[in-house]
Amino acid sequence: MHLCILENDDLDLALAQRHTRVAAMFERLLAQVGYQGRIDTFSARHGQYPDRFETYDAVLLTGSRADAFSDEPWVVTLRERVTRLLQDRHKLLGVCFGHQLIAHCLGAPVQRAPNGWRAGRQTYDWLGAPEQLGLGVGQAARMTLLASHQDQVLALPPGATLLATQPDCPVAAFALGDQVFCIQPHPEFTPDVSAFLLDKRRGLMGESLYASSMDSLTAPHDGLALARFMIRFVQYGLLDPAIPPPKQNDRK
Repeated sequence: MHLCILENDDLDLALAQRHTRVAAMFERLLAQVGYQGRIDTFSARHGQYPDRFETYDAVLLTGSRADAFSDEPWVVTLRERVTRLLQDRHKLLGVCFGHQLIAHCLGAPVQRAPNGWRAGRQTYDWLGAPEQLGLGVGQAARMTLLASHQDQVLALPPGATLLATQPDCPVAAFALGDQVFCIQPHPEFTPDVSAFLLDKRRGLMGESLYASSMDSLTAPHDGLALARFMIRFVQYGLLDPAIPPPKQNDRK
């Protein structure tokens, strides 16, 4: 497999000393679930793109502190690029800002979340088959991931399938056929990354949300299960019943 990561942010210095760059967090996550393919990274925030996208099995759009609906020149350029990728039927993966930007390009409304910041460990209803996340038949299809966002997708893009939801983030994950998979929370985050962002945004969130979000970081989350799902989505699209389910207990 050959992946292209379009990196949409630069890490703060304190995080960069531990995690190098945004794309490195995805590289670490994918390596943890056994991915051995090639990954090329380009900083869309700094105007970097591959000469050709045709050589890639999928293009992954990372998170960003920017608004997916903003008029910043680099965001406008990224939306133009993503619109062409969609039209040309390239396979796309989007996380947080990437999720929002792809949804925006597909015609969905993306704005500030009506209920404010979502942060820390969040739980979602998984609406796909339980075995897509390594859950056994009959197990509750619930997914927990680390989140950090004040914007969100307000309605499902036309023709898309809703895959994850919660009351405060109704469109938490969706797929468009076998071409697009997008998710609002961060499978690549570790508790130290979440804690850093919570400290940075403490004044914006308020003490109550800050304290509860920090407390939530001690519990495990399903980042590894989501990483396995994303790899399988690139390979096969939405899970074919004939394909063996991913490994269970992928919590960290």
